[in-house]
Amino acid sequence: MRRALWILAVLLSHWRRHPMQLATLLIGLIAATALWSGVQAINQQARNAYDRAAAMFGGVRTPMLVAPDAATFSQDLFVALSRAGWPVSPVVEGRVQINGRSFRLLGIEPVTLPAEVGNAPRLGASDLRAFVAPPGQTLVAPETLADLDATEGAAPQISSGARLPPLHAQPQLVPDVLVVDIGVAQRLLGKQGQLSRLLIGKAKGKPGPLASVVGDRLQRVEPGAETELERLTDSFHLNLTAFGLLSFFVGLFIVNSAVGLAFEQRLPMLRTLRACGASARMLNTVLVIELVVLALAAGLVGLVCGYVIAAALLPDVAASLRGLYGAQIPGQLSLRGEWWLAGIGISIVGALIAAATSLVKAVRLPLLATAQPQAWQQAQRRWLVLQGAAALAVFAIALLLLRYGDSLIAGFAVLAALMLGAALFLPALLEIILLVGQRRAKGPLALWFWADSRQQLSGLSLALMALLLALAVNVGVSTMVETFSRTFITWLNGRLAADVYISAPDNAKAVAIRSWLRERSEVQAILSGGRAETQLEGQPVELLGLPDHALYRERWPLLEAAPRAWTQLVPGNAAFVSEQLSRRLGLRVGDVIEIPAPGGSWVLDIAGIYADYGNPKAQLAVNVAALIRRFPQTPQTRIGLIVPRDNIPGLITAVQKQFALDDRSVADQATVKAESIRIFNRTFAVTGALNAFTLGVAGIALLTSLLTLANSRLPQLAPLWAIGLTRSRLAAIELTKTLAVALFTALLALPLGLIVAWCLIAIVNVKAFGWRLPFHVFPLQLVELVAVALLASLLAALLPVARLARMQPADLVKVFANER
Repeated sequence: MRRALWILAVLLSHWRRHPMQLATLLIGLIAATALWSGVQAINQQARNAYDRAAAMFGGVRTPMLVAPDAATFSQDLFVALSRAGWPVSPVVEGRVQINGRSFRLLGIEPVTLPAEVGNAPRLGASDLRAFVAPPGQTLVAPETLADLDATEGAAPQISSGARLPPLHAQPQLVPDVLVVDIGVAQRLLGKQGQLSRLLIGKAKGKPGPLASVVGDRLQRVEPGAETELERLTDSFHLNLTAFGLLSFFVGLFIVNSAVGLAFEQRLPMLRTLRACGASARMLNTVLVIELVVLALAAGLVGLVCGYVIAAALLPDVAASLRGLYGAQIPGQLSLRGEWWLAGIGISIVGALIAAATSLVKAVRLPLLATAQPQAWQQAQRRWLVLQGAAALAVFAIALLLLRYGDSLIAGFAVLAALMLGAALFLPALLEIILLVGQRRAKGPLALWFWADSRQQLSGLSLALMALLLALAVNVGVSTMVETFSRTFITWLNGRLAADVYISAPDNAKAVAIRSWLRERSEVQAILSGGRAETQLEGQPVELLGLPDHALYRERWPLLEAAPRAWTQLVPGNAAFVSEQLSRRLGLRVGDVIEIPAPGGSWVLDIAGIYADYGNPKAQLAVNVAALIRRFPQTPQTRIGLIVPRDNIPGLITAVQKQFALDDRSVADQATVKAESIRIFNRTFAVTGALNAFTLGVAGIALLTSLLTLANSRLPQLAPLWAIGLTRSRLAAIELTKTLAVALFTALLALPLGLIVAWCLIAIVNVKAFGWRLPFHVFPLQLVELVAVALLASLLAALLPVARLARMQPADLVKVFANER
C-alpha cells in the first residue's frame, strides 16, 4: 500500500507541473458529464410525469372495460357486472373550463376503486366522508392549485355556471386534473347515469363470463407497457439523448487528447518507476486509480452543472412537450438518487474509455527503451488506411439499416452510423487534401506549410472529428427546423381560414352567440365546426367537422385528392384523412374505412389526404353536419367568422362585452397565428440551446488539442525562427494552418449535415410523427455556420498562437540545447 501511495504521489506531481493539462482533462470530463446528465435529468423528469399520468386512476396501467366506439355507456352495466362478481369500479370523465382554461374532470367511486390503481388518493375514514358527503371535495395537484391562483377550500366556478366542490390538494395527482365523486362529476358534465369506463381489480372468486353479462356493449382493454404519450414522445426523447451522447463523446475527445499527451510526457517517469521496482500491474493499477479519482471529482462538478443545464432547459422542454403532445410536465426539477449514481458512473466509464489506449501502452511498456517521447502527432499511413476501411464498413451498415430498417430506432441508427463513418473517414480526406496542397506548393515555406499541416493532423484529428460532428448536427437540425418553420407557416395559413374564432363555454351559449351574430351586418359568414373521438383498429382517432365553404375549399392543405373531393364530402359518406393516419394504416385515396359510431358503423370513402403538422393524434375530416348526425353529443362550441379586416376589432369587443368572454375565448386570426408561431419557436428553443452547447464543447476540444500540441511543436518551429522568420510571422502561419484545416473540415461538414437533415426529414420525422416535410436547402444558413466554425477555431487558436508570438528567444534556443 505504501508503495502504491508513493507511485500515486509521483504521478500526481505531473499535474502540478502542468496545470493546463489537468484543467483540460477536467473540463472534458465535466463537459461530457454535464451535458449527458442534464439531458438524462430532463428525460427522467418527463418519464416520471408520463408514469404519473398513465397510472392516473387506471389509465393504461390497469385493465378496464370501455365502449367499442369510445362513447359513454349506461351505469346499469356496472351494476350488472358487480352482481356477476366482477371487481369493477366506475369512472366518468370529461372536460370543464375555469376562467377560459380547460381541465380534465374525473369522477371516481372511492369505495370500489382497485387497490392497484396508481396515483389514487389515499383516503382515510374521515377523508372518505369529506370526499363523498355534501358538499364533497375536488382533489387537485398542488401545481393545479397554483395555476388556479386559489387556496384550499375555494370553490371555483366552471363555464356552465356550476361550482366545483371545495378544492383539496393531493401531492400524488398530476396537474390539470380535477377529481370529484362520480355523482358530482355526472351532474357537472351533464352525463347523469353515464360512465366512461370501468376499472377492473383482482377478483377474489371466478366471475361470470363477460359476454354473458354485457354482450358486445363493452370490450376489455388490457394494460399496455407503453402509453400513447410515451410512444408519441419517443422521438423527442431520442433526439435529446442523441444530443447528449454526441456532446458526451465530444467531451471524451478532449479527455483523450489530454490523457494521451500526459502519457507521452510521463514516459521517462513511468520507465524510472519500473526501473525502481514497480511492477507493470502495480503501475497500471495506480494509473487507473488516479484516473478514477480525477473522474470522480470532475463527475461531481459535472453533475452540478448538468443539474443547472437541466433546470435552465426544462421550462422550454415542458413547453415543447405540452405544445406538441399535450403532455403536462412540471416546470421544476426533481431528481432521484439513481440519477446521481448514474452520472458518477458515466463519468468514470467515459474517462476509462478515453484513456484505454494509454493504459494499454502502460501495460506493454518496455523497461529498457529510450526515454524519448513518442511522435504521437505523426501521421501514420497504416492507421489511416485501417480507419478508412472501418469508415467504409460503417457506411455499409448505414445503407443496410436504411434499406431494411423500419422503426424509429433504425432511423436514429442510420444517423449514428453516417456520422461515425464520416468522423472516421475525416482524417483520410484531410490527408488527401493536404497532400494535394503539398504537391502543388511552390517555394520552401509553402512546401513546409502543407507538410507540417499533414504532420500536425494526427494530433488534431480527434478535435477535428468533434468539430465535424458538431457542425454536421448543427447543419442538419437547423435545416430541418427552418424547413419545418416555413412549411408550418404555409400550413397554418391554410388551416386558419376564418378571420375571427370564438370558443363558447357550452352549446347553449354557442346557440345564443350564433343568433346574435346573424343580426350583425359586418359578419359575412358563420362557420361552425366540431370535434368527436372514436377508435379505429384499437387506436384513438379524432373526427374533425368541416363546414362546406369556399374558403376551406381554397385553403385546406390537401396533399392528394380525388376528383370533386369537396363535393363528395357534403353528403357525409366521404372523408379526408390526415397524413399520419394514412401512413399508419396504409390508406390511399379511393379506399374505404369503417369507423364505430353511436348509431352503428360509419362507412366512409377516402376522398383526400391532408397535411396535419404538429398534431399527435390521427385525424379524419368530415362534413360538420354529417358529424353531428352521427355523433349527436358532439359539442358545437367552435365558431369561425368571415369579417372584413377593418371590422374585426370592433366585433371582438362587442362579442366579449355581450357574452362576458375573455381574450382566450375570442381571438382574431393574427392573434391565433402569432401564438401558434410563438409556441413553435419555443418548441425548438431547447434544440437550439443543445446545438450551441455541442458546438461550444467542440471548440473546447480544438482548444485543448492546440494547447497540448503547443510544446511539442517547438522542434518544428525553432529552426524556422533560427533561419530568420520572426515570432509574429510564425504565429500568423500557425493561425493560418489551424483556420485552413478548420475550413476544410467545415466544408466537408456541409454535405454531411444536409444528409443528416434528409435523414431527419425523410426517416425520423416520418417514423416519429407520421408526416413528411419537403426538403429545402438554405445557402445563407450554411454560410453562417461555416463562419461560426471559423470563429470558434479562431478563438481556440488565439491562446497558443499568442503564447508563440510572446515566446522568449531563450525558450526557442533551448530546443537545440536539449537536442530535440
